[in-house]
Amino acid sequence: MTIAITGATGHLGRLVIDELLSRTEPATIVALARDTAKAADMATRGVQVRPFDYDRPDTLAPALDGVDRLLLISGSAVGQRVPQHAAVIAAATTAGVPFVAYTSVLHADAATHLAVAPEHVETEALLAEAPFTVALLRNGWYSENLVDTAKQAADSGVLLTSADDGKQFTASRADFAAAAAAVLTAPTAPAATYELAGDTGFSYEQFAEMVSELTGKPVTVNHVSSQEHRAALADAGLPDGLVDFLVSTDQAIADGELADTEPGTLSRLIGRPTTPMGETLAKVAVNRV
Repeated sequence: MTIAITGATGHLGRLVIDELLSRTEPATIVALARDTAKAADMATRGVQVRPFDYDRPDTLAPALDGVDRLLLISGSAVGQRVPQHAAVIAAATTAGVPFVAYTSVLHADAATHLAVAPEHVETEALLAEAPFTVALLRNGWYSENLVDTAKQAADSGVLLTSADDGKQFTASRADFAAAAAAVLTAPTAPAATYELAGDTGFSYEQFAEMVSELTGKPVTVNHVSSQEHRAALADAGLPDGLVDFLVSTDQAIADGELADTEPGTLSRLIGRPTTPMGETLAKVAVNRV
């Protein structure tokens, strides 16, 4: 069985490759990358490396020749994801790939605030019309997304938020990579939707306590309204797009869009507890800021 990974040189893609190497033979793994030079280390480990550029649709199908299972890792270019994903879906159809897993976002079909959700919803709709079997890996927020927030809070002593007491159930990229590898290497590959999130949720008050404990610096949480949050970020000079993203994310947290409604799905899939937020912060040396 040949398994291919798009975006193989990205943060998540590399972790998925590592997980697959612990589960199957290197020669059965295909790393698909825009810049194959960045995958040279994978080639030395016996992984097949093939060029794969979302923006060159006519070149994609040949790269999927002989692939039995494909992981489509969502693109990072905001506003370009849907046409890029559509090109991959068309290529997989042409190449006759029988199974595709896609990294969507937690509760994509119910999210009303999360800025990244609409492009995932559109991609899921395209996949629903595709002729192959589809698994939706609806990943929750990566714990690594909050590393910069932790560092800024430790530096300033203040964590500004409009998320109220909402909780987010984050997990590490390695956790989500392990889940993807488990699905891709399962004896059977049924159509499924996996709502994937960390075992334990935390509010920003609890997050501030983690940061304070790790750094030895007191962090105060400043709860504000969405309007006040937006104004404060704009006054700080942040670009409009980033302001919108940050405020909408906090609104999503407040409304439970990043909370786990199916507890334990991710940990059951990977066969171990998910990585606690504090452990991720400790690993990236937040305690040394």
